[in-house]
Parts: sequence; C-alpha cells; structure tokens
Amino acid sequence: MGVAAIMAAATLIRLAVAAVVPLSADEAYYWVWSRALAGGYFDHPPMVALWIRTGTGLIGATPLGVRLLGPLAAAVASTLLYDAGRCLFPGTRAGLIATSLLNATLVVGVGSIIMTPDSPLLVFWTATLWTMARLLATGRGIWWLAAGVLAGLASLSKYTALFLWVGIGLWALLVPAGRAWLRRWQPWVGIAIGAAMFAPVVAWNAAHQWAGFLKQGGRVTDWQPGRAVGFLAELVGSQAGLVTPWIFILCLIGLAAALRRMRRAANWALLAALSLPPVLVFLQHALGDRVQGNWPAVIYPALSLAAAGWLTARGRRDWVGASALGFAITAAVYLQAVFGLVPLPPRLDPIAMRLRGWDVLARDAAVEAAAMRASFVAADGYDTDSQLAWTLSATVPMVGVDPRWVLFDLRRTDIAGRIGLLLRDARRAGPPDPALWNRAEKLGEIDRPGAPAPFTAWRVVAAPSLAAVPLLPRRH
Repeated sequence: MGVAAIMAAATLIRLAVAAVVPLSADEAYYWVWSRALAGGYFDHPPMVALWIRTGTGLIGATPLGVRLLGPLAAAVASTLLYDAGRCLFPGTRAGLIATSLLNATLVVGVGSIIMTPDSPLLVFWTATLWTMARLLATGRGIWWLAAGVLAGLASLSKYTALFLWVGIGLWALLVPAGRAWLRRWQPWVGIAIGAAMFAPVVAWNAAHQWAGFLKQGGRVTDWQPGRAVGFLAELVGSQAGLVTPWIFILCLIGLAAALRRMRRAANWALLAALSLPPVLVFLQHALGDRVQGNWPAVIYPALSLAAAGWLTARGRRDWVGASALGFAITAAVYLQAVFGLVPLPPRLDPIAMRLRGWDVLARDAAVEAAAMRASFVAADGYDTDSQLAWTLSATVPMVGVDPRWVLFDLRRTDIAGRIGLLLRDARRAGPPDPALWNRAEKLGEIDRPGAPAPFTAWRVVAAPSLAAVPLLPRRH
C-alpha cells in the first residue's frame, strides 16, 4: 500500500509539472507529427505521435495534453518493474528497490514529463522485461505472445528497440531455459506478432526512399577517433548525471553481478542479455562520435533490477540513500523548471535555452508580420518551425521549408512570388538560401528570452520552387 501511495503522489507531481512547463522544440515537433499521423516519420516510428494525439484528444492542445500519457505510463511501468523484481528474485525486496532506484533517476523523473519517443519506449521495454520475468516464474508459453506484442509496441516507439529483440534472442539461444522454448511454437508466434506490428514502419520507409532507416542507420558510419576520449568521458558523465551518481554506480555494480552470474542463473542471464548489447554498442559508437545522453535510457530497467538483486543478496541498504539523493536532484530540476529559482546566464541554463521565451518570440514575430503584411511566416529550422506552429497565432500561415516537411502528409500551399517573414537563428552565417528566396532583406533582430542568441528577421520573396510548400498545423 505504501508503494502505491508513493507512486500515486509521484504521478500527481509529474502531471502538475508537465502542465506548467512550456514545451521544448522537440515536443512541439512531435505535436506536429500528431496532426499528420503516418506509419513512420523521418526521425522515428510513430508511437510518440499516437500518444500525443491521444492526450490532446482527451484534454486539448495544452502542454499537459501533449505529455499526459508520460506520467501515467511511467506509473504503469513502475508497477510492472515491481512485479518483475518479485518474479526474478522471489522472497526479496528486489521489486521495491528496483522501482525506487529507477524512479529516482532523471531518466524517469524528467523523462516522464517530457514527451519524446523515449517515453513510450521505456514503458514498453519495461513491460516486455516484465513478461519475460513472468515467463521465468510461471513457465507458461502465453508470455511469449505477450512479449511479442509489447516488443512490437516498443519497436513502434523507437528504433533502439532492436536491442530488446537482440537481448531476448541471445537469452533464448545461450541459456538452457531459453533454448528449451525454441522447440515450441510460442516464441515464433511472438516474433511474428512483433514483426507484423512493425510492418507499417517498413511500409512508410519503403514509400519514402527509406528515409527513416537511412537517417538512423547512417549513424554507424560516424567516425572521429581523434575525439574518442572526449566522447567516452561525455558518455559516462551524461549517464552519471541523468541516472544520478549514486544510482549510476549501483547500476554498474548490478551489471557486473549479472555478467558474473549469467552462466549459473537464467534470471541473471536475462538481465545481462538486455543490458550488455546496448552498452557495448553505445561504447563502440562513442569511439567515433557523440552518444546523446538519452540514448542509453533503455538499459536502466534491467540494471535497476540487477542492482536490486545484488543489494538484497548482501543485505545492503545503499538504495535508500541513493534513492533519496536521486529524488532530491529531481525535485531541484522541477523547481528550476517551474520557478527558475536560480538565475543563470542563458548559456548555462539548459532549461531556459530549450523551453523559455518561445511565446515572446511568436508574439514579436506576429507584430513584425502584420507590420509588413506578410503572406506567410517561415523559419530556417524544423525546431523553430514547430515552436512557431504551436505558439504563433493562426492569423498568418506558417509554412515549412525544411526538407523534412516534404515527407509529411500535410496540406500544401503556393507561396511562390509572395512576401513573407523569415526567422533565422542569428548564429547562422550568410544570407537566406537563394534557391528558396528570390529576394531577402534583413529587417533586424528578435529576441527569445532565455536563448543564447537572438533571431534575425528577414523580408523575403518566395522563389518558384515554393509553389507547393507544406502548411504547418496550428494549435489556435
């Protein structure tokens, strides 16, 4: 009962924070996706768009509507992780410890209130882990079918779900308890179910020159070995920060414990199989390029369980202090995001750089557009496009000239030869692209409070190439 009460309180706090913190540019971008539902997109599979469409359909196009399913789904995932701990380490408090550790990380504490593809991925990944724990505990083949469904949903969330399939496959091939199942029909039907669920993503890519697969698959060719030490240090530092330092250390200990015991116990082998492949791939990637801090988030449900198994076997209570520190750090981030208690310079305040001031930029852009009688407003980046589509009044059409918008099923409009307002990040050098704009006259700068640099405003005349440009959806 105490765990349920704590999770309910945490969920209510997360919903409250999600309701008042402005959207990031990525969230606004995914909101645009939700207004043009498809089997896939340039960056990711479609699940985040479906979640946003559901949330905004229930309570409207507000920040909470965009993020609604994140905190709720995190509560469901926490419940499943709790039960997975009971299945994998029966008679211990491993479920409680793992749930406490994972929820005390910024990966969940902040990740559950910022709607990105990682939000559904982490939930469905955890749910698939739970089905495998249930399989080990009960020996019932029906859990293979459930695993196929949930792994399919994870695959519809983010391409990183490939590691989930790899991990379960390795476990089934290398562990006697797993190999015994390969002679039965349930695992193969589970694979077929997951593959069928992923088919819309394949179909979308096939119809769009494999854009999504090529974008994400192209990362494997990134190679800057001269910066490997810096990239590796950045990877370790980002994970220690996002997981919080004490919990990060416990997770590393848990990984080591899983690797030591995987040959002797199927439960430890499962946790190792779901953790080691992505760890190795991200370490390899860091030898040649930067690993974004959110990419390894998928390893922490299994590592939280592994840390919990190690702690309970030794009767240690380190998790209490580690969780308390993690929750304190998360609370500080919440307070800074909501109230801005610590005044930081723009370049040192990541929250301000990403979230604040877009409404001011949109208001001033609307005034500038009205003064010049612009037929449209455009920007030179999909992130700014998306924030303006979310924030700007619909009195002036907002068009998308970034090449990725062509891949969306959006209504088109003809702006060739028309006068419009173009906003460009002042850090971009040179004039606007002459292939898009016949004429361009710089008008001045428009500030976005909290941003490290202003935007430059340009009076432009659209070139003939913009005779069928995507018209972005509007919130208002």
